[in-house]
Amino acid sequence: MVFLDLIEKKRDGGELSAAEIDEMIGLYVGDDIADYQMSSFLMAVMWRGLTNAETATLTWSMAESGARFDFSSLMEPKVDKHSTGGVGDKVSLLLAPLAAACGCIVPMISGRGLGHTGGTLDKLESIPGFRVDLGHDEFRKQLEAIGVAMGSQTKELVPADRKLYELRSLTATIPETGLITASILSKKIAEGTESLVLDVKTGSGAFMQRLDDARQLADRLHQIAILSGLQCSILITEMDQPLGCTVGNSLEVREAIAVLSGDAERSTDLKELTLELTTEMLVLSGLSESHPHGLRLAQQALDSGKALERLGELIEAQGGNPRIIDNIGLLPQSPHTTVVTAPYEGWVACIDARLIGAATVALGAGRTQRSDSLDPAAGIELHAKCGQWVSRDEPWATLYHGPGADLGRATMKLKAALSISPDKPAAIHLVKERRP
Repeated sequence: MVFLDLIEKKRDGGELSAAEIDEMIGLYVGDDIADYQMSSFLMAVMWRGLTNAETATLTWSMAESGARFDFSSLMEPKVDKHSTGGVGDKVSLLLAPLAAACGCIVPMISGRGLGHTGGTLDKLESIPGFRVDLGHDEFRKQLEAIGVAMGSQTKELVPADRKLYELRSLTATIPETGLITASILSKKIAEGTESLVLDVKTGSGAFMQRLDDARQLADRLHQIAILSGLQCSILITEMDQPLGCTVGNSLEVREAIAVLSGDAERSTDLKELTLELTTEMLVLSGLSESHPHGLRLAQQALDSGKALERLGELIEAQGGNPRIIDNIGLLPQSPHTTVVTAPYEGWVACIDARLIGAATVALGAGRTQRSDSLDPAAGIELHAKCGQWVSRDEPWATLYHGPGADLGRATMKLKAALSISPDKPAAIHLVKERRP
């Protein structure tokens, strides 16, 4: 194969054959295609797109590019959840132990944050001692023991995705729906899941800011998941403001523990979405006969403390300190805090999630490139959200930061994110649509 011919074919609007895609992925993983050539191909895909047939083949070729987990000997249903990324989205920290407490096997391979969005692995690694680099045998034994494992993508698991995503992040070729679909689903196929609930975010803090773009991605994900043999359920959910009250790694762990402990007074949106997505998992996996029944099962596991107990087991199994469940002071703490107050009174009409994410990055809690180091304790706590009244000079956010923070930039972004109105805004509906 002459790879230049494939670049030209895609550039001119042609459709690649399954054999061409499969050979291309094999050569790229084997370092026989240079990054500069693959960058040209990815940009051609950005302009011309991928057909469903191309996307399905690319998904399978990437899934087969390395080792695959096989958990077929485990009798319970294997089901996972994936979010397309947002600000303050710590749902996985609650959902994985909650779904396991309800009888699911949850083999969750997660990612790291990049840009304004956070990553589940970074949140988990803010727990002292927590390990995310689990091998296949460790992963299996943990699933057998407690029904849930949350790890990183190993070198052996979908190496094609690891190489391609790194290149896409450096060449502005992230947003194409076919590439996003193949990246997400190839990892889920390789991790051994049977059913998948997808949370496609839309709004200012999402990669798909327009609802129509989120619909397009959701429909592509559903089509390719079905073609790949995965049962699939998709929700399009709101990401115009941060989810929950905290943004930042250890702060989000703290909030997740609070919700699982029954202290959800200030995190009602986080609790609501976690229960909704867990219910979808229970219905899709056959553990529940209907949505109302699944919601009752999830609520019972939450209220009884079983989900919190399972989180403690998960933390201990992966080398973390389970005592954080009872003592959040064991989590990393920032040496400095800065309070930001409301400039005048009124209703909070908008808290721009993308600007909040950018402010959090400036504090050291996020990355602009993958080599950046993180401050696990840095972040932002929101004391008011959309639809709430604030008085002039009332604290509405607290910044947590260390010596390396760009406090001026973070404060500027934070202040720009807040919109106050004399009129109360309409209520926000977290779940915008179910697709298809």
